[in-house]
Formats: sequence, C-alpha cells, structure tokens
Amino acid sequence: MIPLARPVIGEREEELVLEALRSGWLSLGPMLGRFETDFAANLGVPAVSAVSSGTAALHLSLRASGVEAGDEVVTTPFSFVASSNSILYERARPVFADIDRRTLNVDPAAAAAAVTERTTGLLPVHIFGFPADMPALEELAERRKLWIVEDACEGLGGRHRDGPAIGARGNLSTFAFYANKQMTTGEGGVVVCPTGEVKARIDSERNQGRAPDMGWLDHDRLGFNYRLSDIACALGIAQLERLADMLAGRARVARLYREALAGIDGLTLPCEDEGGDERGWFVFVVQLPDGVDRDAAIEGMRDRGVDAKPYLPAIHLMSFYRERFGHREGEFPVCEEIAATSMALPFHPELTEGEVAQVGSALTAVVS
Repeated sequence: MIPLARPVIGEREEELVLEALRSGWLSLGPMLGRFETDFAANLGVPAVSAVSSGTAALHLSLRASGVEAGDEVVTTPFSFVASSNSILYERARPVFADIDRRTLNVDPAAAAAAVTERTTGLLPVHIFGFPADMPALEELAERRKLWIVEDACEGLGGRHRDGPAIGARGNLSTFAFYANKQMTTGEGGVVVCPTGEVKARIDSERNQGRAPDMGWLDHDRLGFNYRLSDIACALGIAQLERLADMLAGRARVARLYREALAGIDGLTLPCEDEGGDERGWFVFVVQLPDGVDRDAAIEGMRDRGVDAKPYLPAIHLMSFYRERFGHREGEFPVCEEIAATSMALPFHPELTEGEVAQVGSALTAVVS
C-alpha cells in the first residue's frame, strides 16, 4: 500500500533527539529556545512561541486577540475542525462564510457579508497550503475594526502575492507540525507573535499561567498545559535544517502528479500559483468528476494498493455543529460541493515517479 503520508526522518533527527535525552532537560530546556529562534529566522519573523499542537496555537492566539464569550468570529467551513473548535473553547461563536471555488479559501466577499455588530474577528485558513486573500481580508478587518488570527497550520513554505511568507504578515498566526505536515515535531505547533508582549503572554499561558520570572509558586493568569517538549523541539530543529529540500521535494511530486493526472476527464487538480501567490505544498487534493462516487473511489484506490482519504468534510454539516447551531445542507453550496467530491492522494517529498504513476493508473481506473 502506498501510504497517504510519511515523515522524512534521518540520522540528524536521531542525533539531536539523543542530545536532548542525554542533556537531562526533557521540557523547558535549551532545545525549546533554539527551536523557536531557528523557526522565527526561517520564517522571517521576530519571535514565535512553541506549543504542543496547532490546535493549542489557535486557542492561545484567539485568547491573545482578546476574543470574549458571545463574540462572533468569521471563518471558513472548509477546514480541519480545530479552526472552528478553538473559537468555541472561549465560548465565542464561529460564523461561517462560503469559499472561493478556485483557491478553496474563504471568499472575502462572503466574509464581509457575514460580519455583524457582534463580529470581533476573522480567522482565515490557508487551506492545503494556498495563501488566503489576506490583502482583501486585512482591508475588511481595518474597515470594520476586527482582529485577525491566521490559521497557517497547512501553509508553511507558501507566499503571498504582495511579498510576505504565509504567517509573516504581522498578524497572530499559527503553524502545526503533525507527522503529515511540511515538517514535523511529532505533535506540536507555534504561534507567530507580533510583539514581545504577546510572546510573554503566550509563553506564560502555555505553561499553566506561570509568572514571567518563572516562579514556581506564582501563577498570575489562567494557563494551560500546552508545552512542547525538548525532545519534540530537537526533532523540529533537525527538520528545519532540511526544510528547503523537503519543500522542494513536495513541489516535485506535485509537478509529477499534474503530468500523471492531466488526461483524466473531469478531474479538478489543485489550483496553480497565480499572480505571485505561491502554495506551500501540504497535500495533493483533487475533486472527482461529476457522477463519481467518492467513497467507492477511495475503496477502489485501496483495492489497487493506493491509500486515499476524504479531504475535508464540511464543518457545518458535522453532527456536533448541526445539533449545536442548527446548520443544514445548502447554507454554503461551494464548500459542500467541494467537500463531497474531494479526495487526498498519497503525498510526501520522497514519493517516487513510479509510485506517482501507480497512483495515476489507479485513479484512472476507478474514475472510468
């Protein structure tokens, strides 16, 4: 079976993990600061705070934005569920806006239409690594006096048409390092901190609200156990050293897929970079032709030795969101259409040309 994803782990990762183990510092040790410094330098931002997951990063970013119970936050229904769940953690309400059919990111016009007097912020997601239209969303935020938290958990390596890397525009932004991401720490994430004050707050809240001087007995705010271990940070340091090569490998595999799948009638491939926007390749997701049963296609792929997966379900149609907020089919038609036909193919930087050809043959067979 060709797996859906596979991390690239080698001797350098083993070397630094062993260094962390032998140092006696397994948490809040030297690897933490080293990883944060290296990641910030790689992204081109002043500072980041490393945390236990992308979800934790979203939660702490929303708290730092000033979100309060009862606030409305406009976001996309086409995302991993953590982007919406993190809003609920603070008893605010996610308000969905439909997506752009080409980029699959939230449509700025739909987002503007979803803003009410209760809206305090925007949470755009750079879905599948393609940059959301941040210039338009930032203009909306400025006009309506809204804060922004960017979910860049899938966007590492991408760049906006006006220059900045995804996550480096000066907004609170989040990245995640699960094993299928562009780089991994096993589990983990970071918050991009626009100011030193924000970093101090998040550093405290990730560590049970401990005071800035790290006094054990003084916890001066509500906090959480969102620390990232030194073992995970060691893994991240090694991954950053090879990140450029891994990103290039993902771009290579994406090019191979475009060539291998070009002849399948009705298949929609990920949108091309355009106008200076550049994707940070996270997954390779296609939309199946009209009339093809997506679930049957996935089974057919697996029967032919190729893993595949629905990617992603519409959040508003999940049972929890239906029951809590009364969502129903037809509210966000573009999202629902894309969610019903999307399928992720195997994707990692070491995928071979032969494996891509096998995936292409399997997909051609199940579609026809």
